[in-house]
Amino acid sequence: MMRRLALTAVASLAALSAAAPAATAASAGPLPLPLGLPLLQDDGAGTRLTVVVAGSGNPEADGRYELRCEPAGGSHPVAAQACERLGQLEAEGADPFAPVPRDAMCTQQYGGEATARVTGTWHGHQVDATFKRTDGCEIARWNGLRPVLPNLR
Repeated sequence: MMRRLALTAVASLAALSAAAPAATAASAGPLPLPLGLPLLQDDGAGTRLTVVVAGSGNPEADGRYELRCEPAGGSHPVAAQACERLGQLEAEGADPFAPVPRDAMCTQQYGGEATARVTGTWHGHQVDATFKRTDGCEIARWNGLRPVLPNLR
């Protein structure tokens, strides 16, 4: 949807430029943009995340991974599946990078020493999120972002 908006805006600007009289082009200053026309920005199609996992006890899971979406790529071991999951979460209106609410009631279970930090841009939103497995809420948050984060037990 955002790409279509950006393409429509570009087409509109091209049409406005073509329709401007030659005399206007020779005037002293540039043509002003019409009011209400949004400035073109990254529509988020180029999602780029850095995922750093540590302390999982699994050398294949620990490390630093780059994830790009649309098209899927980077050094992430399952980039296509990770991008698909992020797309599902966006379609649901979920924010997978939001912290556990302070007033959440969480089970007192321990999921291990693993931590993860995700930074970058997701569909136009800045991301800087930390994940851990210290209680039931944090474990559920981690598991909800699989396969962006590795499957740990």
